[in-house]
Amino acid sequence: MYSLDMAHLILVRHGKSEWNQLGKWTGLTDIGLVEEGIEEARRAAEALKAVEIHSAYVSKLLRAQQTLDEMCKVLNIQLKTFTSAALNERDYGIYTGKNKWQIKDQIGDAEFMRLRRGWDVPIPQGESLKEVHARVVPYYLESILPEIIRGKNALVVSHGNTLRALAKHLEQISDEKVAEVEIGTGEAHVYSFDNRGRIQDKQVLAANENKAQV
Repeated sequence: MYSLDMAHLILVRHGKSEWNQLGKWTGLTDIGLVEEGIEEARRAAEALKAVEIHSAYVSKLLRAQQTLDEMCKVLNIQLKTFTSAALNERDYGIYTGKNKWQIKDQIGDAEFMRLRRGWDVPIPQGESLKEVHARVVPYYLESILPEIIRGKNALVVSHGNTLRALAKHLEQISDEKVAEVEIGTGEAHVYSFDNRGRIQDKQVLAANENKAQV
């Protein structure tokens, strides 16, 4: 399944949280996993047992850290782990804690999708996806890519918007097409790199067919 002569970058979105379950925009609110989210993290780890992971990079938020902890238990490994706010979820500003579907009813489908998925759509007191991209990509280039070029396999456990922003960079996705990128809770995206740091392949391992969206 995985080429042993390539390095791998594994992007995993945290398992389902309490607010994912309730349909609330979570952003930087530090919410933990529900039991289903713990199971998603475990299934993600099971799907990755064929890959030797050398280091992990995780956000400062509890739901991502719990996901990584559960994965390490299943894989029976202790990883060199780096924690960074650059990997935190998008700040949803005034929408934090509000029910997404109630907001959709208030502002209509088109504006809702623009707010939720658009590239350069500002949120009062929050961030656009473009601003998330501006913090996560430099962190990736400075801290993670050098390890991949050295032939090491890196695991990143983060959040839906953060990983969408990083995927935009990795796959050279246009500003318009990034709205179509979906990463479910507990889902792993595995990129294979050559020794020059160029992506050669990508596989998606879904931990849950009924995946929760951002």
